[in-house]
Amino acid sequence: MRATVLHGPKDVRLEQVLDPVLHRPTDAIVRVVAACVCGSDLWGYRGIRPTAKPRRIGHELVGVVEAIGADVTTVRPGDFVIAPFALGDGTCPHCLNGFPTSCVHGVMWGGLDHEGLLVDGAQGELVRTPFADANLVATPTYPSDELIPSLLALSDVMGTGHHAAISARVGPGSTVVVVGDGAVGLCAVLASARLGAGRIVAMSRHADRQAVAREFGATDIVAERGPAGVAAVLELLGGIGADAVLECVGTRESMQQALDSTRPGGFVGYVGVPAGGPELPIGQMFGANLNVAGGVAPVRAYLPELLADVLDGSIDPGRVFDLTLPLDAVAEGYAAMDERRAIKTMLRP
Repeated sequence: MRATVLHGPKDVRLEQVLDPVLHRPTDAIVRVVAACVCGSDLWGYRGIRPTAKPRRIGHELVGVVEAIGADVTTVRPGDFVIAPFALGDGTCPHCLNGFPTSCVHGVMWGGLDHEGLLVDGAQGELVRTPFADANLVATPTYPSDELIPSLLALSDVMGTGHHAAISARVGPGSTVVVVGDGAVGLCAVLASARLGAGRIVAMSRHADRQAVAREFGATDIVAERGPAGVAAVLELLGGIGADAVLECVGTRESMQQALDSTRPGGFVGYVGVPAGGPELPIGQMFGANLNVAGGVAPVRAYLPELLADVLDGSIDPGRVFDLTLPLDAVAEGYAAMDERRAIKTMLRP
């Protein structure tokens, strides 16, 4: 089969690799119908995270079950399924507490599982899914092509934006600021609107992303960054700051901007992958009673409720995909996101 392999900075290739096989009775083989490029994939693509040796890449996918192990009971061949970006066993204490991303046997797509076996990257034609019962979520019927982007968004970015909002205690009437206008930040806007926020400020300098933020429920746009951006937020919110600020970037500057935009006693929900060295200023947090919560989003735990809203048309997170390419053009998909010519690239094998 064909799969995407990252060799180093700006060097991503589609290569022939071995087809996956069932190794354990809890495995399933899924044929990928759609995958995508994540903003976090760009850390390796840009060389911010070194690539010591070529590795399989991609962690977001939807597809059709091709084969199942003898112990798999919740999905069967022919089912259309959504797979979360991180795979837990569903039985360890952390999984049972709702955080499968911290599973003691957990693994990411493209990594090695707890017994040292390769788990395929999602940007390919087929994947072996460990702990299939715990991870694969089947849709009631095979979806239309129009619905597939929104289902794919549930594998990561919509659940991650939702986690930021939940971590920051967004609720009816909340004032919310979203730092970051990538797919996760835009989904954080949508999640905040879904939870009933009264005012949502999206921080974005790009007209195409501002338009999506407005569609998703943003009431205000702030184009400035840093101290100027904070000043603009405070002016909009009467000098008080927001009840909830959602940090969806992962740099020191974005975290500081989030903290500076939060009212005393308010909450920062952070989900930006911390590749840029964010730090927490404890003195500032102590003095203003600022609360910070978040981390790796337990997307699998959120899938049932978000899937129901996608299926009934309440939310359409697939709007974040503004470029669709065949898998053969995966290198262009990465370049387009790296150069900010695309919000998020969907790949169709």
